[in-house]
Amino acid sequence: MSSLETPHDLRTTAGQVAALHDRTRAAVQAADERAAAKQHPRGKKTARERIAALVDEGSFVERGGFVRSRATAFGMAAKHVDGDGVVTGYATVEGRPVCVYAQDFTAFGGSLGEEHGAKIAELQDFAATTGCPVVGINDGGGARIQEGVASLVQYARIFRRNVHASGVVPQVSLILGPSAGGAVYSPALTDITVMVEETSHMFVTGPDVIRTVTGEDVGFEELGGGRTHATRSGVAHHLAESEDEAIAYVRELLGYLPSNNLSEPPLLAPEHPRDLHVDEHDLVLDSIVPDSPNQPYDMTAVIAEVLDDQEFLQVHELFAPNVLTGFGRVEGRPVGVVANQPSQLAGTLDIDASEKAARFVRLCDAFNVPVLTFVDVPGFLPGTDQEWNGIIRRGAKLLYAYAEATVPLVTVITRKAYGGAYIVMGSKEMGADVCLAWPSAQIAVMGAQGAVNILHRSTLKAAADAGEDVEATRRGLVEDYELQLANPYVAAERGYVDAVIAPSETRVQVVRALRALAAKRATLPAKKHGNIPL
Repeated sequence: MSSLETPHDLRTTAGQVAALHDRTRAAVQAADERAAAKQHPRGKKTARERIAALVDEGSFVERGGFVRSRATAFGMAAKHVDGDGVVTGYATVEGRPVCVYAQDFTAFGGSLGEEHGAKIAELQDFAATTGCPVVGINDGGGARIQEGVASLVQYARIFRRNVHASGVVPQVSLILGPSAGGAVYSPALTDITVMVEETSHMFVTGPDVIRTVTGEDVGFEELGGGRTHATRSGVAHHLAESEDEAIAYVRELLGYLPSNNLSEPPLLAPEHPRDLHVDEHDLVLDSIVPDSPNQPYDMTAVIAEVLDDQEFLQVHELFAPNVLTGFGRVEGRPVGVVANQPSQLAGTLDIDASEKAARFVRLCDAFNVPVLTFVDVPGFLPGTDQEWNGIIRRGAKLLYAYAEATVPLVTVITRKAYGGAYIVMGSKEMGADVCLAWPSAQIAVMGAQGAVNILHRSTLKAAADAGEDVEATRRGLVEDYELQLANPYVAAERGYVDAVIAPSETRVQVVRALRALAAKRATLPAKKHGNIPL
């Protein structure tokens, strides 16, 4: 039935209302039934089912439900559908406003046409005006070929709005199907991208084009599947096993972020509140760091003991695992956590880890989320691969992120803090408001072994020439170096560490620090924008 064809008498109000109900049923109910018949056999939800799973029950208000394509070429005049292949509107998640759009793969393959793109851009404007997050559910084949340049320019409109909204309202992308060509760049410009194992695919050029141009034989999953982007490219911040898990992750994530940059993150009282006294759970930390500086341990265990209810929502969990990033709460207030992971590459900083941490620090800073940093870093990962691929330039991004952050910054040094990596990881002189160190902390230019090799090269050579026990000599020199320099007290004496604390005091001291910093106000010099080393 066209927009004008109806069996009702449109000269009466009753007829007009009945015609509206008919058209609404055709636009929503009938369309959903057709979509379900196509999506459900593939194990996928329809666009509206996905929105319903994301938002609070009954809260979704659709916008632009009757919008149709204006294209007529290539037989398009006979194929117009209400909504033009994308459902847009606003709703609430846990009672807080959110704007959401979901592409409908069953309408023109979810491809972006002129009106389809215009609806998304209009929703982005609405979100920026009202100051609420935007969640985009992507499931489409890229630009609609039949509409030519009218389709392409809509991507430009969307990208520009992504950039203008960056740091103003949280933007989250759910990839629940294909996202190819120009379509991949909007998710890349958003704050968080979530993909699903063996369901989501993102690539600029597909396997067929790559095979034709370069001769490489690669499949969809290997080229642009969720696991590829979660572990290798870093495009995906979370890899879910199912649509339901992906949507649940986004719901939880939104609970840590404010609605906009002028708001504070939402408070949520812990299920098991703890007072400002060291308890039996805190005492676990006193024995968590091994006596040997070369023995790894799991930093997530340290993080869990400090956060409310031991809840830590990781971001980029599978990418650059030598650095941990994610959200938690302290006394109900959201915090962002950045930490070296000694069990992965000894916690060293490499290119991927530096960029991962830098992006996360900037996300927290943009949305008023304090940053809690745990440090156990032996340095930057050495090697020609790192040097030639730009560790200097790309590692500097983390320096930049910490230096420009104005949110409360609290740093805890648990063990190693060597050289330039010590400086980078939220050190006092890089802007940390409170810097704490455990007695096991070793703050120095380099590790004792390397330092002894340089400082006492002649002594070790003389011992070898004299036939003495070189290793015994080395051990004595290492112990002397550790007592003199590789400890937290030299830094504390100079004010670079605010306090040396027992590990079991960490939670209490972090709570006290964040309380003191709750009203922190800091500004940067006036400028158009900085020039981060991209």
